Amino acid sequence: MRLTDRTRRQIDSPIGAHAHLLGQVPPDRPLLDLSQGAPGFPTAPAIAARIAEVATQPDGGRYAPLLGLLHVREAFAGEVGDAYGTAGSADVSAADVCITSGCNQAFCMVASAIAEPGDDIVLTAPWYFNHHMWLGLDSVGATIVEPADGLEATVEEFEQAIGPRTRAIVVVTPGNPTGHVVSAERLAQYAALARDRGIALIVDETYRSFVPGGRPHRLFDDPDWRDTVVSLHSFSKDLAIPGARVGAIVAGPDLLREAAKLIDCVTICAPRLGQEAVHAGLTQALEWRAGKVAEIAEKQRRFESVLASRPGGFELRSAGAYYGWVRHGLDVATPEVVERLLLEQGILTIPGTAFTPTDTSMLRFSFANADLDRLDELAPRLIDLAESTGV
Repeated sequence: MRLTDRTRRQIDSPIGAHAHLLGQVPPDRPLLDLSQGAPGFPTAPAIAARIAEVATQPDGGRYAPLLGLLHVREAFAGEVGDAYGTAGSADVSAADVCITSGCNQAFCMVASAIAEPGDDIVLTAPWYFNHHMWLGLDSVGATIVEPADGLEATVEEFEQAIGPRTRAIVVVTPGNPTGHVVSAERLAQYAALARDRGIALIVDETYRSFVPGGRPHRLFDDPDWRDTVVSLHSFSKDLAIPGARVGAIVAGPDLLREAAKLIDCVTICAPRLGQEAVHAGLTQALEWRAGKVAEIAEKQRRFESVLASRPGGFELRSAGAYYGWVRHGLDVATPEVVERLLLEQGILTIPGTAFTPTDTSMLRFSFANADLDRLDELAPRLIDLAESTGV
């Protein structure tokens, strides 16, 4: 049969690219998995209990409403109001929430609802690779802004990238792969630019629970935010349910109606079990969630400490949420560095070439995957690799 050029041109997911080499990890270098951004701990007991309870109910396996279970949408709208406003003042209601099958689906459905083939959406390098992949699969152009500081675009850089067929600016904060947090003030500037140009500002907030200091931004304070702002969310990370596949779109009802048409053709609805798990997490696991946020923050501090001396010439450029963005100092192509890290040192990571248009000698480390004490193994292994390369 004939396969489409549209899909054949796209990269394979980098997450499992080296799975076939795992059997070749040196026996004296137990695998240190710093690759996929997934929680390294089980979900909360209250969440697990709710999943088991719903699974035995007569309607536990039935379809959910297209936009999601109402009590889940209400609970999440309330949390957004509390997290983004003052005493729950953020202007978000259940009517502004659509529950999706993960945040990846949330992005894909929104992008397809606002951009047609031949249109354009602006991404920042380094980008989240699934965003870039989806635009190509949907025949939508991706204009790439490469910030002068390497992490965050200025308003002027975004403004120069906007053309006559631009439909949206995409910002991921905290960043994947960088962990970088865009300030509330800068996000407000992006929103003002998008409003002025009549396009959308799509903010992927998968890691919002890990923003230091709480309130990530004040975009929902604007009574007209629905005309411009689209906020995307995941429940995989802070509830430790990545396999449940539950995310959310927060946007105006007009956009949600169009996104719902697409969802109906793809998954019909987000899984009911996963939605009930989210409700339990939002209402019964607040203390557990706060503890896990503190645990991830402690791992970040340990990771930063381990790399502070630039072991083997590996330089930490930024860190936050689940990720560290690290420059290697080796005179070797980055994909080869990743393969050698695995085969010689037992370190599994992701090459920066999955997130950038050129090889900028960057690596993404997901410190959230590792046990706290095992992060100390990283420095000597990086030094060993550098020495074996002649650095």
